[in-house]
Amino acid sequence: MKGELIARARKIVIKIGSNTLADKEGRINIPFLEEFAAQVTALIRTGKQIVLVSSGAQVAGLSSLGKWVRKQDIHYKQALCAVGQVELMGAWRRAFEAGGIRVGQILLTRDDFGDSIRTLNMRNTLFTLVDEGIIPVINENDTVSVEEIRIGDNDTLAAQSAVLWSADLLILFSDIDGLYDKNPKEYPDAKLVEEVRDIEAIKNIITIGNANSFGTGGIATKIDAAQRVLSYGIPMILAHGGRPRALEALAAGTQTGTAFLP
Repeated sequence: MKGELIARARKIVIKIGSNTLADKEGRINIPFLEEFAAQVTALIRTGKQIVLVSSGAQVAGLSSLGKWVRKQDIHYKQALCAVGQVELMGAWRRAFEAGGIRVGQILLTRDDFGDSIRTLNMRNTLFTLVDEGIIPVINENDTVSVEEIRIGDNDTLAAQSAVLWSADLLILFSDIDGLYDKNPKEYPDAKLVEEVRDIEAIKNIITIGNANSFGTGGIATKIDAAQRVLSYGIPMILAHGGRPRALEALAAGTQTGTAFLP
């Protein structure tokens, strides 16, 4: 089913979480970015259009300014993301250069989705970049976001972007293989749910755990993201982005994951 969803989709939004982007030391995993960029490029060559929603600004910032690792003040965190956005986009630019593809950055806040004029401008920018063969890389504008205007997690941002762009498919890559009936990191007998057609029903049978170490979104935000896009008729796949050539394997139907279907 997951391979079929990718085969049928022309416009695909792919979200990469911080835990997927980071290596064991908590720094940007450059080999991963290079391999992932090659897989995206191969999909584009088949006629797909891709928009990336990329976490990792804070991880990238810490890669450059490790001395700030213990700073908890909001201003340091925002400054860290300001540095990290430059590093993150530089890493994505270099990763896609090998395939001759350019990237463009779009930084958003919650207010951007609540203003009709901004929303129209965002949509026009997305269409223009993609039509010109440029991959938009979307992230929350953490350098200016405070609690009142934060989207909060990139699962939600990815879902909002998929709706905004009228995507055919949303893929969330995280550090889990999909949706389980309970946390597989705590319960060895946890079972993978490979297909979901009723969000409300699935909420009643699973146990939702806590968010992971680097990211801000736990499984609850992923379910909410699925509910958001499904209401617009957009299917979603949740899968482990750290598996070998994960995007390629999903497209081939050889990697596990959870398909959320309208």
